[in-house]
Amino acid sequence: MNVMIAARGALRFSDLLGNMPAGIAQGIIWGIMALGLYITYRLLQVSDLSVDGTFTTGGAVTVMLILAGWNPIAAVCAAFAAGMAAGTCTGLLHTLLGIPAILSGILTQFALWSVNLAIMGFAANKALNVSKFTLMISSRNIQMAIITGIIVAVVLIGIMYWYFGTEHGSAMRATGCNPEMAKAQGINISVMKVIGLALSNGIVAFSGGLMAQFQGFADINMGKGAIVIGLAAVIIGEVAGDAIAGKKLNFAGRLSFVVVGGILYYLTVVIVLWLRLNSNMLKFFTAIIVAVFLAIPNITSYSKNSFSKAGKNSLKYVNGKEN
Repeated sequence: MNVMIAARGALRFSDLLGNMPAGIAQGIIWGIMALGLYITYRLLQVSDLSVDGTFTTGGAVTVMLILAGWNPIAAVCAAFAAGMAAGTCTGLLHTLLGIPAILSGILTQFALWSVNLAIMGFAANKALNVSKFTLMISSRNIQMAIITGIIVAVVLIGIMYWYFGTEHGSAMRATGCNPEMAKAQGINISVMKVIGLALSNGIVAFSGGLMAQFQGFADINMGKGAIVIGLAAVIIGEVAGDAIAGKKLNFAGRLSFVVVGGILYYLTVVIVLWLRLNSNMLKFFTAIIVAVFLAIPNITSYSKNSFSKAGKNSLKYVNGKEN
């Protein structure tokens, strides 16, 4: 009897492999979300916490429009517009009213809780009947979900690569790199921040619309912790990109590795669940994963500097005598 119980409780590698495709599909969607976060976190150097709200906004708008008979592609485009509107509010709170960016994001996120409830008819969640509606992406067909996710990610990376190579996009990057210098060059940094926050939250809401279709429902809590997952994808992707390509990694490559970071993050989640660890501890493990990847660049840099210093010091001595 004990042997049978042990057999049932044994970890099966086949179960892990079976769950990997679904993890990859969800990881791609979170990677798309991280592309939006990359605009504020890396390019603008702004801490935007409104993404937890706008991710839910995207899901809510998409589900309600599909239920109303909209085409799912048109629905996620509307979700993108709704996310841009929310991001614009964050930007105006920051630039026009002088509220710090992090507080502006919190205020927008706080307000979106009520807005998202209103969008869903003051219901905590809204379900989509996958058998009734034709969706862009669905967990019913994981293979097609992965293909669709990759196509969307590639198109979005291509658009971002083109845009941030234009004069306007370069001005936005300059704003984040050196605001004072950008201002001296005649760039309106306030406008750049507002546009950047709008684009960022638009992409986040777009990914929220994809996630709502994938899981078959929108929930008021679906964006909870999105900021942490997005940061995890950005950081993991950067570490992986630097480790594989190093200095040869261009801007398009960095954007691509952000999506890869989302996949790697969610595969880690799949492994945690496969190990049958308490799912309530998932956020704890997520925090550990993010902390580890945040520390890797500093640890690597410290190690290189230590070996470099040791090498230089060794040159000062030959046979125990200082040169």
